Amino acid sequence: MKIGCIQLNVGFGKVEDNFARAEGKIREAANLGAEIIVLPEMWNTGYALEKLPELADVDGERTKSFLQSLAKELEVHIVGGSVSTKKGDKFYNTMYTFDNSGVQVGEYNKAHLFRLMDEHLYLEAGDEMNRFALGDIEAAGVICYDIRFPEWLRAHALDGAKVLFVPAQWPTPRIDHWKTLLQARAIENQCFVIAVNRIAKKVENFNGQSMIIQPWGEVLWIGAEDEEVAVIDVDFSIVDEVRGRIPVYDDRRPGLYSGVVEQ
Repeated sequence: MKIGCIQLNVGFGKVEDNFARAEGKIREAANLGAEIIVLPEMWNTGYALEKLPELADVDGERTKSFLQSLAKELEVHIVGGSVSTKKGDKFYNTMYTFDNSGVQVGEYNKAHLFRLMDEHLYLEAGDEMNRFALGDIEAAGVICYDIRFPEWLRAHALDGAKVLFVPAQWPTPRIDHWKTLLQARAIENQCFVIAVNRIAKKVENFNGQSMIIQPWGEVLWIGAEDEEVAVIDVDFSIVDEVRGRIPVYDDRRPGLYSGVVEQ
């Protein structure tokens, strides 16, 4: 299956520009043959957290309409990265996913808030998993900082996910962590990891390097350090082969370490 990764240049607080740029890149990916298209984290507003009262998408309505319309028109699955949303009187970092008929199959509020970017001061944490299917592909989605919590990603894999989508705004100074953590999550869960980071001008310090990683840990593709639309062919069938060769899931002893995880 062909995966379209949109390594987007996100404008800080520039909602109209960001929607227009995202639409152009989604159409470009579809024209290149992508069947699943993935956006980065907080692409509608960037981390303009202090401006969320005026910028956040109320109930995600604009984003949902936007993604649904494009998914249906272009007949592509869209993993909509994440956007800032307002639900009631609270703000969230929310991922929406639509299948290629325009049906919403996933909604997820980021579970782990990143204190170094003050998320905890402005956003509410989600507390629900994000499992969904895109056709016959069993998938899950988490957001950026979530990948530092292996038990959270393992929970999705145990629930049946064979591919993990990770939209992000991961900064340049810790880009080596990004690469290592993503490979570890792919290897330990024996699944594909499709991670899409943003880029920005140097002053904002985001340099892309999005990744697609196979279940053995090999990097199938890594993005450049500039805005990019890449379409990569992925064979999801190898997940079952890998899991059969090293039966990690059969050899787990959850009773042994469940108490440790809870501490």
